[in-house]
Amino acid sequence: MSFKTLLAYQKGFDLAMEIFHLVKVFPKSEIFGLSSQMIRSSRSVCSNIAEGYRKRQSEKHFKSKLSDADSENSETQLWLDFALACDYISEEKK
Repeated sequence: MSFKTLLAYQKGFDLAMEIFHLVKVFPKSEIFGLSSQMIRSSRSVCSNIAEGYRKRQSEKHFKSKLSDADSENSETQLWLDFALACDYISEEKK
């Protein structure tokens, strides 16, 4: 089995790709701010799940990576909140 078969990874990957396409319409002034932060944190969710899967033999490392993935997911939600407040996205996109 691969980490790619995990539902959390699949949903995280889909969200990261949706965000990648979503930020393309943000103002150019946000390229090094909001856009890059949203892309980075959303991709980090997937990378932490993948790393955690590889480290699953060690419960401590596995839990740490899943905690990191959860933290990055929360950060992505924060950036989506900012994008909504700035009128870059609609409520249904959030």
